[in-house]
Amino acid sequence: MYIIIVGAGDIGWPLIDIATRSGNEVVVIESEKEKADRVAGEYDCLVLNADATTKETLIDGGAEKADAIISTTDRDAANIMICLLSKEIGIPTVVSVVHNPEHIGLFRHIGVNAMENPQRLIAEYLYRSVARPAIVDYMRIGEEAEVFEISVNENAPIAGKTLTDAAEKGMIPEDVLIVAVDREEGKAPLTPRGDTRIEAGDLLTVYSGFGADPQLTDVFGHHEDRPK
Repeated sequence: MYIIIVGAGDIGWPLIDIATRSGNEVVVIESEKEKADRVAGEYDCLVLNADATTKETLIDGGAEKADAIISTTDRDAANIMICLLSKEIGIPTVVSVVHNPEHIGLFRHIGVNAMENPQRLIAEYLYRSVARPAIVDYMRIGEEAEVFEISVNENAPIAGKTLTDAAEKGMIPEDVLIVAVDREEGKAPLTPRGDTRIEAGDLLTVYSGFGADPQLTDVFGHHEDRPK
C-alpha cells in the first residue's frame, strides 16, 4: 500500500516503523525539522518537512495515488483539516487520532476512521490490569460493550456446564456471548456451540453488551476481582 503518515511523534514514530517494516510505500509529513530529519535518517521512506494542513503538501506527498492517510498530530484542529483535504483529494482510507472525545463525532460525521486518544486508552488499559486482573485482554466497543478474555477457575459456577445449561440457569445474559474457547496450547481456539461444555482452565473470549461487570466475571470464578 501507499500510505501517508502525518506526524512523527509518540504515535507516528512506531506507526512509521510498523508501516515500513511491513513493506508499504510510506510517505511521512512532519512539520518539525528535527523530527523529519530523524525519520529520514532511520527509515527508507520519503519524508516531507512541511505543513500537512495545506493541499499542496498533500499533493507533493502523492495524495492523489495514496491508498490511505493517517493523521497523528497532537492537535485535533490540524487533524480535522488534514482529513477534510484528504477526503477532497479522494484518498480511499482516511484515519486520524482524536484527542478530545467531544470531537470524535465530528470526525466520524465526515467519514473518518477515528481513534480515540491513545494515551487515555493506554491509561485505562493499565488501570484495568490492576483493578481487574482476571481480565487477560479487552477491547471496548462503543460506550459500554466490551470484548475480553478471561480464564475459568476451578470454583467457577460455569465450570462443567454447557453453554445451553449456563444460559438456562441465568449465568449468561442475552447480551453476553462466548465467542471462542482456547483450551489446548498449540491448537486453534474452539468455536463454541450450545452443547460446548466449559472446563476449568479454559481461556474464554467473551462479548458483553454491558462490559466486564463483576457479576459477570463472578460466573467464571473471579469473585476476588470485585472493585474495593
